[in-house]
Amino acid sequence: MQKAAIPERVERKRGGTGRTTVPMLDLKRQYEPLKAELREALGQVLGTQEFILGEAVEEFERAATEQLGVKHALGCSSGTDALWLALAATGIGAGDAVVTTPFSFFASVSAILRAGAIPVLADIDPATYNLSHAAVEAVLGGKRGASVKAILPVHLFGQFSFGFGQDRDLTIVEDAAQAWGAEWKGVKAGALGEAAAFSFYPTKNLSAAGDAGMVTTNRDDVAERVKALRNQGMRRRYHHDELGWNARMDGFQGAVLTVKLKYIGAWNEKRREIAARYDALFAKAGLKESGTHAGRGVVTPREAEGAKHVWHQYVIRVQRRDALKEFLTARGIGSEIYYPVPLHRQEALKGLGYAEGDFPEAERAAREVLALPIFPELREDEQETVVAAVTEFLG
Repeated sequence: MQKAAIPERVERKRGGTGRTTVPMLDLKRQYEPLKAELREALGQVLGTQEFILGEAVEEFERAATEQLGVKHALGCSSGTDALWLALAATGIGAGDAVVTTPFSFFASVSAILRAGAIPVLADIDPATYNLSHAAVEAVLGGKRGASVKAILPVHLFGQFSFGFGQDRDLTIVEDAAQAWGAEWKGVKAGALGEAAAFSFYPTKNLSAAGDAGMVTTNRDDVAERVKALRNQGMRRRYHHDELGWNARMDGFQGAVLTVKLKYIGAWNEKRREIAARYDALFAKAGLKESGTHAGRGVVTPREAEGAKHVWHQYVIRVQRRDALKEFLTARGIGSEIYYPVPLHRQEALKGLGYAEGDFPEAERAAREVLALPIFPELREDEQETVVAAVTEFLG
């Protein structure tokens, strides 16, 4: 899902000096070198007056298809709407069961419900936080397996969730909200399933200046249905063939994203460098643990074999996670918990019928994970400050 991110806000904790010591994210650092280019692009939209869809969005869509290696890329209003559009356009609806993860942003499940389908959850792999292959197979071989029509793998934190349903007649809809540029064996996120959903929420690797999303697909029929569904079910103006939604991307977001698309490859490489540096710093500090679950040190995140991680988040596991977060906050160091409550324990989803203990790996992750600052402009000395603070706490 969708989303991780800092889905609701940008962290702006402040240290004793009144200044942020190490921010979780600093969007101003990205904006400053692009200021003139972004303002020119926004000015062009003002000049054309194409504020909804229009040429700016179409230009972004064309560039996105080339970068992702897909046939169709269709802009929409948010990553949440992209998930619903992708599910609905591939024919997922009432009575269909969709397998997904309990360890994701709320939209991964709410979009399934919005499509009229039934979310069926499977536990996660504790090393990658993505869907467990064994858990998915157990669901497909169990009493709910016959009703499963689709799998919605979430490429959580920027790492491809792969290898589901290839030997079965199942629809694969990728929740690639956090994974622009991620790959698995040379295939980019957004190009593997029947459709995929991206989010461009401002905290994402590829970010808009507000809410925006995208559906990608290699199927012509799916693309045509997305176009209609995002525009009130219209294929011809004022002729509504089905119930759709107002889920269109606006021209300003298309303009911003077209500019940023030119830089996302380099930004993702910087994130990979930063992730590798964190690993080295934790190892040098003697904190890096080799196991899957935290002991007295830190379990650093892992890149699966064959995958190219784009590090939307750098998420460690530690004991006493909440106390560590408080410790970092007191020193002006940003951090976030993704996610403190797994989806099967959310009040709004209690009707799914799951209980505490049903997904032990997701529940354990919710108690142990902590995201540390990572963005392309993060400085080496800032990373050293973060690791030094974690070392002090654990020492």
